[in-house]
Amino acid sequence: MKKALYLKYLLILITVLSLNSQSEIFAQNFESKIDSMLQEKYLPNNPGATFLISKNGNIVYKKAFGLSNLELNLPMHTENVFEIASMTKQFTAVSILMLVEKGKLNLDDEITKFIPDYPTNGHKITVHHLLTHTSGIKDFTRVKELNTISTQDLTPLELIDFFKNEPMDFLPTEKFKYNNSGYVILGYIIEKVTGQHYANFVEEQIFKRIGMTSSQYGSHRKVIKNRASGYHNKDGYVNSRQVSYSFAYSTGALMSNVNDMFTWQEAIKNNLLISKETTEKAFTNYTLNNGEHINYGYGWHIKEINGVATREHGGHFFGFKSMGVYLPDYDIYVVGLNNCDCNSPTKITREIAELAMKTLN
Repeated sequence: MKKALYLKYLLILITVLSLNSQSEIFAQNFESKIDSMLQEKYLPNNPGATFLISKNGNIVYKKAFGLSNLELNLPMHTENVFEIASMTKQFTAVSILMLVEKGKLNLDDEITKFIPDYPTNGHKITVHHLLTHTSGIKDFTRVKELNTISTQDLTPLELIDFFKNEPMDFLPTEKFKYNNSGYVILGYIIEKVTGQHYANFVEEQIFKRIGMTSSQYGSHRKVIKNRASGYHNKDGYVNSRQVSYSFAYSTGALMSNVNDMFTWQEAIKNNLLISKETTEKAFTNYTLNNGEHINYGYGWHIKEINGVATREHGGHFFGFKSMGVYLPDYDIYVVGLNNCDCNSPTKITREIAELAMKTLN
């Protein structure tokens, strides 16, 4: 009897050890596949990138590739801080929703409530329209005279004055057209409602609250620990053009690293900043007047990978590109940040997310 019991336990132990061994081999194979993909894209002596993958709230992959500074020949590491560009819009959108929950504003408030002299030409343009890129306001990055203001330190209202008299592209909710101007106005609304600069609000109400210790509003003068240098590739690598961060403002001026972006994703997933009900508003796939879905919520694109829902957004600022993809049905998050605007991480981040979806079960 004892011998039979002993053999039974021995068999269970062997099975468990075998499964653990198979799991380790599986994890190693997955890691080597990701390594191969990223090593091919980000070469050792070129500008590089950092990537992080999480599953069920646990980091399963985090590595750096290439160089963070070409002149000093500094290798990239996972603590490096990048300009995340339009991924900033996620923080602006959540800031607005935080203020909605506090009763400071409503999604159907018209922008003239905050900027009384804004020329809407008789049209009702709301906070919701700004969040969803359906306002019809001209994107200021498409205005011909853009270079005349790109290096100037402007106040939010001065930046708004630059584009507010441009003809509208379409009537509100008639079309979806990605629009940086809308998120500039949202940043100003945050300042108007709170009495704080956008940068201070995000730092105090988001970064400090959830522990994003390496994230901040961009600065050329401030010494930023672990800052990666940005590059262009014009017949060879050159240092990126410097523009004023007030030019990017609430549409693209934040800086972060993959560790903090993982912290951000977990905070959104676990409703640490806004309620579950409000979070659902951020990830609703909104529609136009004709009922057509725009594949955008508030600060995130609402897309699919092989029929599986994704919440994603990228960013492009002078010398930097970024991309983050979250698969809510699988609780998988993939984020890639790189320091040359010549080498976008968008496609490979989605490919990694697809591979993770197929293998991390």
